[in-house]
Amino acid sequence: MRRIPALVASCALALIVLPAGHAGSSADPGITSSTILLGGTSPLTGPAAAYASVARGAKAYLDSINAKGGVAKRKFDYRIVDDAYNPAQTIQATRQLVESDKVFAIYNSLGTEHNQAIRDYLNQAKVPQLFVASGATTWGRDAAKYPWTIGFQPSYQAEGWVYGKFVGKTKKNARIAVLYQNDDYGKDLLTGLKRGLARSSAKIVAQESYDVTAPDVQSQIAKLKASRANVFAIFATPKFAIQSYVYANRLNWRPLIVNNTVSGASNIMTLASEGGKNRAVNGSLTLNFLKDPTDPRWRNDAGMKQYRTIMSRFARGANVRDVYHVYGMAVAYETVSLFRRLGANPTRAGLMARARSITSAGNPFLLPGVSVRTGRRDGFPIQQGQLQRWQNGRWVPFGGLWSSN
Repeated sequence: MRRIPALVASCALALIVLPAGHAGSSADPGITSSTILLGGTSPLTGPAAAYASVARGAKAYLDSINAKGGVAKRKFDYRIVDDAYNPAQTIQATRQLVESDKVFAIYNSLGTEHNQAIRDYLNQAKVPQLFVASGATTWGRDAAKYPWTIGFQPSYQAEGWVYGKFVGKTKKNARIAVLYQNDDYGKDLLTGLKRGLARSSAKIVAQESYDVTAPDVQSQIAKLKASRANVFAIFATPKFAIQSYVYANRLNWRPLIVNNTVSGASNIMTLASEGGKNRAVNGSLTLNFLKDPTDPRWRNDAGMKQYRTIMSRFARGANVRDVYHVYGMAVAYETVSLFRRLGANPTRAGLMARARSITSAGNPFLLPGVSVRTGRRDGFPIQQGQLQRWQNGRWVPFGGLWSSN
């Protein structure tokens, strides 16, 4: 087990307490004797539409729980609104869910800028912003200021730190080029990478950003290739990550490629490989914390059998090989566990109190050894992952779990 020392310590929480005025009541909206109303935004269309599977997987799992009677005789009603990965639409949709639909919580909404755009509003309204689908460092670092907001996946800075540490130790005098999304998501990964490279002989020789509204990143890849870097870090969402591989291949650029977790799903890598024609894909590295439904290791795994059964019944026609569905189910599994702990009279304040005190080591959709834990000074539910290398059309894990706790 390796540790990420000062990085996440710098993001750790101060004591988080919901003030007395935040106390919930049986009159909290979104709860009836038979239903629990949750709502969230997802890019069902737009430049990050590949992530629609996150919401779809969560909904499929919640529907499977409903089929068994729900929790405390209540069934989940999960309303997903398309924001097209546009923060302005996220704000509008979230207000509709809170003020018109009267949801109990905003849940599993995706995107860094998008969740930042609604955080002040939700905390002022005392509406839970539960399991934000983003690894931005702010969800943990600023949790004392925003007690109604909590993330789920590992910190982007911690992820970047792992890449920096690994490259610094294994590729002496590495020259690194970085493509990153021009927001806190991309900048967090870049910051973590720089910290991981500290005191090593490797160095960043070029970095280029892109905006999510850009049609492509062709010019950025050409500039990065011109730096003569032998390592290429892709801190981009799937659309632009795929383009990065395609353009690198067309330019006959063959660096070691580090692809961030959110674009490292096997289904995305398969697209980037262009039917096996793209030689730039081979040998890529990423960090993973989920079981991959395409990995033969999990063919007889109980969690993956459960995943395939749920997909066949509650997400018919969806791509069962899409790893983002697994992420959604992992989130939904923990959500159901929270509501079971809340008992017969759930409140918004009670939900957040439970979200700040999770001890879960049995999530069937996470890699063995990866736990979900939160506490008084711990705002990142998942803090572990394993490096893996793309070989012969699939990810091959190596080494043990990296951990920040």
